[in-house]
Amino acid sequence: MHWIYLLLAVVALAIAFKAASLALMGLCLLAALGLLVAWALGFLAQRVGSRTRDEAALIDPQELRRLREEAEARRAQAPPTEPPAT
Repeated sequence: MHWIYLLLAVVALAIAFKAASLALMGLCLLAALGLLVAWALGFLAQRVGSRTRDEAALIDPQELRRLREEAEARRAQAPPTEPPAT
């Protein structure tokens, strides 16, 4: 949808270049600027939206508890290491 704003901004710029009236040229330039800003915001919103995490992929509390218990069991089985001497 946001690509339509870019297309309309280009059309508004083309009309501004061909306009004989100063008022029409100013109006088209303002419209082109507004449409260009709308395109940029839409483009950025799509980029941010595509990078969000899927909430279904988050770890539930039971799975997190199981992973913690496994890590604690591995630590308990591993031989203790001495801290480095200074």
